[in-house]
Amino acid sequence: MPTLHTLTGAIFLLQILSSALLAVLFLQSGIDKIVNRRGNLEWLKEHFAKSPLAGVVPAMVTGITILELAAGALSAIGCVVIIFWRASTVAFYGAVVSAVAIVSLFFGQRMAKDYAGAAVLVPYFLLTLAAIYLLAQR
Repeated sequence: MPTLHTLTGAIFLLQILSSALLAVLFLQSGIDKIVNRRGNLEWLKEHFAKSPLAGVVPAMVTGITILELAAGALSAIGCVVIIFWRASTVAFYGAVVSAVAIVSLFFGQRMAKDYAGAAVLVPYFLLTLAAIYLLAQR
């Protein structure tokens, strides 16, 4: 473990913390979409009722669930790998999949004309971009 009060130590901590946050964010969201699929589908069908995506809500939920679970799992595994082996590759790909998931969610919110909902995603996206940059560091 590096001395934490150095640039290398700070990057190490930031890699762990950003990966952990993405793991929690996407595992919780993906698992919720599995456990409460019916409730999510009902809410999203209403949310997208007046959008061009109205007819593909079940497929969208399945796709975003897979993306979120992949992002969360890669980030969680990557976090552990960073802690024990100081390798950030798995977490890096977790952050990349996280960015794809957020862009997908942002697209959906914009298509549904839920501009406030889309705006809420911007800080998560910025964190994800920072995580990609930090996790590319060795």
